[in-house]
Amino acid sequence: MKLVDHVVRSFKVAKVFRENTDKINSIDFSPNGDTLISCSEDDQIVIYDCEKGTQMRTVNSKKYGVDLIHFTHAKNTAIHSSTKVDDTIRYLSLHDNKYIRYFPGHTKKVVSLCISPVEDTFLSGSLDKTLRLWDLRSPNCQGLMHLSGRPVAAYDPEGLIFAAGVNSESIKLYDLRSFDKGPFITFKLSQEKECDWTGLKFSRDGKTILISTNGSIIRLIDAFHGTPMQTFTGHLNNKGIPIEASFSPDSQFVFSGSTDGRVHVWNADTGYKVCVLNADHPAPVQCVQFNPKYMMLASACTNMAFWLPTADENA
Repeated sequence: MKLVDHVVRSFKVAKVFRENTDKINSIDFSPNGDTLISCSEDDQIVIYDCEKGTQMRTVNSKKYGVDLIHFTHAKNTAIHSSTKVDDTIRYLSLHDNKYIRYFPGHTKKVVSLCISPVEDTFLSGSLDKTLRLWDLRSPNCQGLMHLSGRPVAAYDPEGLIFAAGVNSESIKLYDLRSFDKGPFITFKLSQEKECDWTGLKFSRDGKTILISTNGSIIRLIDAFHGTPMQTFTGHLNNKGIPIEASFSPDSQFVFSGSTDGRVHVWNADTGYKVCVLNADHPAPVQCVQFNPKYMMLASACTNMAFWLPTADENA
């Protein structure tokens, strides 16, 4: 089935899970699309089976809290940042709920965490104005960059370069093999006045970068030249929360949550709003992602909703 406008408009909630007692702050699909992991401010990690539409397992992280959760490449393992005790990043074995390794170093809240698409390395950015590069096999930081403001970071789809957004006004691109030499290019954008950048994502084709914010604005820029391409608006964010914006796997559509509980969808090329999907989410939708392999969407407030298309592609 091809993702086109009428198919996107036909998405309906197929399943709602009400396992959490507080807002879900981060979600991540496994690379093969079979499973989805979420973490919540109630300190729970929940793993879902995407094919069966069932909840597989719940893991508690009461001591350290949990945010910015990501699957690693190994089966049944994840990394996450902490919300209590300290700002150490933790590497968790999900099947026996044991920590494999700790990654200490940040001295303030970790606000950006991303795993390489090709190897066992990851990036973390913190309010301590540093960006750190790690290898899952070592507790020691492999690289450290001091920045002038709050960082957000993302790997490109090939895992060869990474982008660091700094101070909600510039994006620096680094080559992973020589990041210690500094960025090979810096894109200067106009400083956000009303909000902060809270997330970066490369499109799957590597051509564009999506910038999420804690305001009611999402930006799309050209990944090669830094040229602003689209500004997506019209979704509500009157609570200053970091609302996630995501691409569809074909890079054609952009999805975002909203504080009014709905999911907004735009055409990435034209900037045109395709539709607003109503999920009956009772609280702000902070997380929205499209499954990398299957035709399904996940959105989360306190509840987790799985969406499926109801349209016939030949309609």
